[in-house]
Amino acid sequence: MRLPVLNGDGGREKQPFSGHTLQKHSRLRGAILTHSVCPYCAVGCSTNIFTKQGQVIDIEGNPASPINEGTLCPKGANIFQLQNNPHRAKRVLHRRPGAKEWEVVTLDWALDRIAVLIKDSRERGYEEKTEKGRRLNAVKNIGTLGGATLDNEENYLMKKLFGAGLQIVSIENQARI
Repeated sequence: MRLPVLNGDGGREKQPFSGHTLQKHSRLRGAILTHSVCPYCAVGCSTNIFTKQGQVIDIEGNPASPINEGTLCPKGANIFQLQNNPHRAKRVLHRRPGAKEWEVVTLDWALDRIAVLIKDSRERGYEEKTEKGRRLNAVKNIGTLGGATLDNEENYLMKKLFGAGLQIVSIENQARI
């Protein structure tokens, strides 16, 4: 509804807004929209991620989604804090056995170290045959836990790598409804 405001020059109607107010606009104007999925549970709520100059400025529920129709649960409503959190770890830290201090290491070093430790653990835990001599080909001393932030393709690859590739028996995923 338009409210009449007399302005002194003939009584024409104007909106009751100041010039400063009329200059304002949504902070999302000019932002790049990217669709994504909430990383918390297996429901798969759709999100709209808005970026300007390579920086995430807002994350909201996607109203076009048939799953969540633009709504997000309390955890999903705080996805923005995952990206913009001053306490978020941005470097790889490693504490050597017996050390009191953490040291910064490269991601390549950390991945190589993880690969060596997994290989050593797998070799120690690999059982080719059961006590009765039946073929087993299983690793029982390593387990994996996937999460709701993984999509179907990533879960498929994890299952193939850890199950068929490394013969790890304990493969689980916390994405439960």
